[in-house]
Amino acid sequence: MSPLIRLSACFVALMMAMGIGRFALTPQMPHLLSEGQFDLTAAGLIAAANYLGYLLGAVDAMFAHRPQQVQRRLHGGLWLCVLLTLASFWADGFWSHLVLRFGTGVASAWVLVMITSLSQPLAAAAGRPRLGALVFAGPGLGIFLTGILALVSHLLHQTSATLWLIYAAAALVMMLGVWRVLPQPAAAASITPAQVNASNRGIGRLAVIYALYGVGYIIPATFLSQMANAQFHGQWQADLFWPCFGLGAAIGVVLVSLRRHDPQTTRHWLAATLWLQAAGVFACLLSSGFGLALGVILCGTPFLACMQLVMQRSREIAPLATQRNAGLLTACFAVGQLSGPLLAALSNHYSASLHPALVIAGSGLLIAGGLALQSVSAGRALCANVDAATARR
Repeated sequence: MSPLIRLSACFVALMMAMGIGRFALTPQMPHLLSEGQFDLTAAGLIAAANYLGYLLGAVDAMFAHRPQQVQRRLHGGLWLCVLLTLASFWADGFWSHLVLRFGTGVASAWVLVMITSLSQPLAAAAGRPRLGALVFAGPGLGIFLTGILALVSHLLHQTSATLWLIYAAAALVMMLGVWRVLPQPAAAASITPAQVNASNRGIGRLAVIYALYGVGYIIPATFLSQMANAQFHGQWQADLFWPCFGLGAAIGVVLVSLRRHDPQTTRHWLAATLWLQAAGVFACLLSSGFGLALGVILCGTPFLACMQLVMQRSREIAPLATQRNAGLLTACFAVGQLSGPLLAALSNHYSASLHPALVIAGSGLLIAGGLALQSVSAGRALCANVDAATARR
């Protein structure tokens, strides 16, 4: 089957699992709060449960080595995203939403790690690395879709339960459309201890960068709809911010994929995306419609591009450990994400505002950008000199 068809299927799978299964809570947040199902502090804890599930799913995915294990997690994750979104139709109150969001976190992590490990080598083998990069635009269009559906639901005065049902139907249609054309996992090549040690030299720093990125982006990504709803006093204009965030994220992936591939410049692009997001987080502190719009542009556009650049950088550092490093990086990302909502809950509890959490999140992104600029070449040269000396002895 054509690699283009299989990569398109990967795109749709991420669009469903991440855009709907993972991020559907964000456009639902204003509706759930207005219906009195929970308050803003509880919303932060529900989001944290989602990210805890994402962490556990990513850790579990690291140990899926055999093709059957990969396929079970991929297909199981897709089905769980559909079924748990459907189950949200009957959810009411804090605990039911917390359990369901935890489950969708596990499922979406399985899908992301498996799709990353299957699609990127496929694109490289076919000589179409840009198509592999464009797979990461899928979550952006998924976010755009959930935002548009939320806007239509708001205009038609529908409840959150009805919107969950619409999301589940859309997820089912997308999953059934790509079910049989997703890439098939193959047996992984064995990796020698020397290759593992070499790859670990840069992955550790990349993991720290990705964790800081998780903290930085997640607060505006989780509470953007609620901040817009508070700014526009529940008017329909507030529902425009989330689909614009998703559309900007998809456009950002396209723009980054058009660059000339050069392993020496990947870290510079990564630093630039992190600093743009930091500016967007700080823009949200302006507490105005203009500030939120600026936040959408500066946070949304580099959002998925940063994810794509991190995964590309990991393949440049360790091309023979794609799945292991995708799982490791996703787990570190999830740790950062888990910290974000907890930080937001503390911020809201003690200051009745998200401003302290936004300041910390933006500062973390600035630090991550600085770390991304540091080259690992010096460390590699030192290791090479040590290896040469050992050989002479």
